[in-house]
Amino acid sequence: MKLNLLILGFLLGSSLPVFSQKQSHTFSAQLKIAPELKANFQNNGRMYLFLSQNFNAEPRTQIWPNPMAKTYIFAKNMDRINPGKPLTLANDRGWISTANWTLDHVPAGDYLVQVLWDQDFEESRIDAPGNLYSTPQKIEINQTINLPLVLNQVIEKRSVINHPLAKVVEFKSELLSQWWKKPVHVKAAVLLPHNYNSKKTYPIRYNVSGYGGRYTRINGLVQNEDFIKWWDSEEGPQLITVYLDGEGPFGDSYQMDSENSGPYGASLIQELIPYIESTYRGTNDAEMRFVDGCSTGGWVSLGLQLYYPEVFNGVFSYSPDAIDFENYQLINIYQDKNAYENEFGYQRPVMRSVLGEPMLSLKDFIRYENVLGASNTYLNSGGQFSAHNALYSPKGTNGLPKPLFDPVSGDIDPTVAKAWEKYDFKRYVKTHWKTLGPKLQGKIFIWMGDMDHFYLNPATRSFDAFLKRSTLPTSDAKIVFSPMKGHCAEFSDRTVLEQIQQRIEEIHKTKAVKR
Repeated sequence: MKLNLLILGFLLGSSLPVFSQKQSHTFSAQLKIAPELKANFQNNGRMYLFLSQNFNAEPRTQIWPNPMAKTYIFAKNMDRINPGKPLTLANDRGWISTANWTLDHVPAGDYLVQVLWDQDFEESRIDAPGNLYSTPQKIEINQTINLPLVLNQVIEKRSVINHPLAKVVEFKSELLSQWWKKPVHVKAAVLLPHNYNSKKTYPIRYNVSGYGGRYTRINGLVQNEDFIKWWDSEEGPQLITVYLDGEGPFGDSYQMDSENSGPYGASLIQELIPYIESTYRGTNDAEMRFVDGCSTGGWVSLGLQLYYPEVFNGVFSYSPDAIDFENYQLINIYQDKNAYENEFGYQRPVMRSVLGEPMLSLKDFIRYENVLGASNTYLNSGGQFSAHNALYSPKGTNGLPKPLFDPVSGDIDPTVAKAWEKYDFKRYVKTHWKTLGPKLQGKIFIWMGDMDHFYLNPATRSFDAFLKRSTLPTSDAKIVFSPMKGHCAEFSDRTVLEQIQQRIEEIHKTKAVKR
């Protein structure tokens, strides 16, 4: 799950509010395209109209459900748009929305209004370079309104800031390009250690981001004065850090092979890692290769250690996504009939505060993903559940994965649930423990808050219980649970780097004793 500080700051909230239509008014807009952007305008895409009562951020960035900030999204696919004529955005057919009201019945109040035109077909999320958007406008809706809007901004290409220790890696993946039958490029960012010497060999860390994090997150560390001062000093570890890219065809690629997204795991192991290590590390020694991450990164890093046990020599997994699908958050996918409603007849929450207050239901969460998806479903929304289905599910129709649960009703498909078993970590480890267990000794560290905001702790507890019962060998995995701690509360780059340094020292001591 994504660590989103705005969301985690909520103290309460549940379903989206329902407003009295007596206090509502009709909203429409006349949209034009700025003359300087017409040459780059594509006439097919998906239109997003945002009406937000969160005045602290651009509405187009508020695509996760936020019941306190009240950002409402309307979307529909459009084609053959004439860039020379104004386009009317009104309450006509085709819109799908996160709101419980239509554009003919917008609740009275103050809003930030913004439009985004998603014309990119390469990336999975709406923040793709080349997409167009309007400058946010604050308006008061107290009567019928027809607002003039202009697509006058373009999302710029991503870049890594210029720093002598920061490097960008990008190359064409032959494996992914062959699978997709078109050129597919993979990216990463590399942070070199203090006084880096290309003639030396180094330990290496592969960091996996929280949901959808891009390789450009290296910028935040380089610009963090305290971190970079420590890193670029004699005190900083002599270690190369690689920031993997979270982009994939249906959202985050999860760095794993998938029937829907292709061989992302094989590309990482067979192409990206050898390329980076031959370029910067000077060795391909697996003894000093480690992987880590939090949230989605926690799941991916643990998965990479489990499925490629001899490629990595230690994982530091914080708040991993559900690693046991009997506890897929609050759903037992193998037994439950419905994802949205539990056995007691109540809507399942998908998020809570550390005090246990439900913050959002799964049904409302999926409502947002349905709006973001060009299929009007979560299956290609670029969001969390889109990515899960792409990774775990078989292929469906129209190029989309088969859904675990119906986007509207929430009914679970047991045949799809069965297919998910291949990435159920507890079942995978249990099945392969005799051969896998010896390869994992000394390599697993997992941290979990026992009040995880996304109900991820039950799955980790279940995984921990299995490992504690394991024999031949007895697992030495270190799994730490912190009471009253939430999602990723104890993760930081420096913490993990210091843990890796300790792991390196332990490896050296073990080797010295054997001598």
